[in-house]
Amino acid sequence: MDPVLITLLVIVALIVIYTIFIYNHLVRLKHNVSRAFANIDVLLKQRHDELPKLVETCKQHMGYEQKTLEAVMKARSAVASASASGDIKALGQAESQLRLGLGNLFAVAEDYPELTASESFMHLHSRISGLESSIADRREFYNESVNLYNIRIEQFPDIIVARRMGFTGATLLEFTEAEKADVDMKSLFS
Repeated sequence: MDPVLITLLVIVALIVIYTIFIYNHLVRLKHNVSRAFANIDVLLKQRHDELPKLVETCKQHMGYEQKTLEAVMKARSAVASASASGDIKALGQAESQLRLGLGNLFAVAEDYPELTASESFMHLHSRISGLESSIADRREFYNESVNLYNIRIEQFPDIIVARRMGFTGATLLEFTEAEKADVDMKSLFS
């Protein structure tokens, strides 16, 4: 056999093997993003189920704080819609509103000693706070997975395989500035 032909076949074989390696790695990263979001989704659904119980418990003690309770339920609905549609940007915005609403609810609840002494309120408060912490941890993992995936599909030579095979960037789960800001305690009690 001709040594030039053998060399070309070896080069082509190496390119094919390397392309397969890149493709498989991109698939793995893409599925890590999906798995990370699925983990967040499980926690969102658990919290979604707990919020009506919390609102009902609060209604029994906080009759005139209807606006605060309605804001939490409206935000809960927006989170569920965004999560169901897979709209990461809308989910981030809805999460911001829900977290702000929950912060306000827990701050206002301090004005009701009988509520804060309620065993069911304390249990739900603890449960939801734990879920919030877990969601924050999973969000961090999700964003890290998205970042790794997005970097790989933009690096050379991976970008060639990514474009040819239809890999597109994933969206980070970001919260708005309002969610990151401190709660204005004065406005809650005026």
